Amino acid sequence: MDLARLRNLGIAAHIDAGKTTVTERILNLCGVERRVGRVDEGTATMDWMAEERERGITITAAATRVRWADHDLNVIDTPGHVDFTVEVERCMRVLDGAVLVLDAVAGVQAQSETVWRQMARHGVPCIAFVNKCDKTGADPLAAAETLATRLGARPLPIQYPIFEDGVFTGVVDLVSRKALFFHADGSLRDGEVPAGLWDEAEVLRAEMVDTLAEEDEELLGAVLDDLEPEVATLQSALRARTLTGELVPVLFGAALRGIGIQPLLDAILTALPSPLDRPPVVGHDPITGAELPPRGPDPGGSLTTLAFKLHAGAHGDLTFVRIYAGTLKSGMKLWNPRSRRMERPPTLRRIHADHGVDLDEAVAGDIVALTGCKQTVTGDTLCDRAEPIALEPLTFPEPVVALVVEPVSADDRDKLRVALDRLAHEDPSFRVRENTNTGQWTIEGMGELHLEVQLHRLEQEFRLTPRVGQPRVSYRESLVGGGRGAAEVDRTMGGSRIFGSVEVELVPEPGEQAPAIVWAEGGERIPPEFRPAVEEALATESGSGPRFGFPLVGGQIRVVGGGSSEGADAEAAFAQAATQALRIALESAEIALLEPQMTFEIESPEEFSSGIIADLGSRRAEVSEVRAEGPKRILVGTVPLLEMFGYATAVRSLSQGRADHVLKPAGYTRVPEAELEVRGLIWS
Repeated sequence: MDLARLRNLGIAAHIDAGKTTVTERILNLCGVERRVGRVDEGTATMDWMAEERERGITITAAATRVRWADHDLNVIDTPGHVDFTVEVERCMRVLDGAVLVLDAVAGVQAQSETVWRQMARHGVPCIAFVNKCDKTGADPLAAAETLATRLGARPLPIQYPIFEDGVFTGVVDLVSRKALFFHADGSLRDGEVPAGLWDEAEVLRAEMVDTLAEEDEELLGAVLDDLEPEVATLQSALRARTLTGELVPVLFGAALRGIGIQPLLDAILTALPSPLDRPPVVGHDPITGAELPPRGPDPGGSLTTLAFKLHAGAHGDLTFVRIYAGTLKSGMKLWNPRSRRMERPPTLRRIHADHGVDLDEAVAGDIVALTGCKQTVTGDTLCDRAEPIALEPLTFPEPVVALVVEPVSADDRDKLRVALDRLAHEDPSFRVRENTNTGQWTIEGMGELHLEVQLHRLEQEFRLTPRVGQPRVSYRESLVGGGRGAAEVDRTMGGSRIFGSVEVELVPEPGEQAPAIVWAEGGERIPPEFRPAVEEALATESGSGPRFGFPLVGGQIRVVGGGSSEGADAEAAFAQAATQALRIALESAEIALLEPQMTFEIESPEEFSSGIIADLGSRRAEVSEVRAEGPKRILVGTVPLLEMFGYATAVRSLSQGRADHVLKPAGYTRVPEAELEVRGLIWS
């Protein structure tokens, strides 16, 4: 495989901007699918889950492979709804580039901002495709400008939209100075730039050339000498600035009508990076923690892969991996440094939506799927045991909404446990906690829709319909004051003496993640072979806080002491001692209750905005911005999640169904002690 001719890219957008339609057009143009699937008809190839086709939204990231102009493209269609933003996060971690799809009327929207931050966090360069330019009220250039006003990006239009009698028919390619016209059958023809558009297009082209010449000496020389720059020179300058993230090339189209997709594919090849353009991956030694030399996309190098996505199906699991170095072969033994286990997936597969083809091998730079991985979770490294490496794992936001579920019969109990564990294994933002005293499970997710989808999957994929409680806030318990505890286990088990001693200290630190387990001075008294058991016991015990049973967050659990008795040391004893020591430390620690906050963005006609603001005030919301965009008003602020259950119905009623809203997690805030009794969490 020629890695210079490989592109790993994601298609990302706010919900309903048309990214799945863009992907469907790409599949058709590249000859992968004969028909163009439609989201509104439930026939989209990439929206293959029953839930996606019923709801008309993308829920899980779907991968495919296409070929265009002698290049191979691994394309991942990502979700646009905020409840499934974790899918975007883990895909951006392994992708080399992205296409950000914008609505030509709305421009950058709330989830566009989230996707942009995810791209920036992982250093993923992108191009923008302003879609739906044929929509009533479309203003493609104004939509492109929102990249600057809302994201702080530097958009660079490389096309100019063509409207004939108010109908969007094509684009002017500003690089080649050609007009591209699209027909109803999706065919494309070159032509002269319409006379009425020539002056405007030339002004925009001059701005493009001046911008590209800022960092390109050859192009700057041509501009200063008043020479016409070569197309190849412009493309080279555009690529260089796109790869650094300084510029975002902007293209225009209408995917539903097949307008603009061929030039988009060409721009992907021209402007987005290959695996060779990306920096080598850096990891550390899983035993010593020392940083290892970077590993680049060398098929002959030591195998290094990252498991970034799992899919738990009723008939088996798929583990999606990005290969950073080496060659991955079918049936090859792989070492997982986190679980300290070997994996031997029987099949290596090239995925297309919900199916795929088996491969004998895949090389560095590629994205493939493995079957049969038993011990691997999202974010794990799979590598050569002879040269182990641990890549930085992925991090995910804490869930904010919870439900209680229970089986309808005793016969379903084990089936429900297995099904919930499989869904949690697939989705790191979906948490499951079993209460053995009540026989119920608490499931947590990123929003009401997220949990609703998971419940429907239980019914459709696992043939289970549990009893379900009302949605409630997923609180957290936070360390505010420190504590210390020590415990020793010295007893007889199975006729043999077992011993273990552990001392821990709690150190509060602001944050919303589970407490980090740290080995401090004194922790070396615990033999190294028993430390994993101590860590696992502390992590399990901290999953339930001491006051209300919510997960514990915000601090460190420092192992500061312990003891050993030669010949009697046992893993079970150290695990039990760690659990007891943590319980003692928590008894003396100060614990506060945290509740999730949400940021909201509400788009409403002006005449309904005052009523919506008044309603938000009654919900303890803080409105930080009211922005006018023509006849619309954009309301931005924060609000406790507790106050927003069922808000979709309320805002529809307040606006006669004409307002849209997006809620996104915005961290946690402390609940005043006086509020706890009001909420029924403590009793006087």
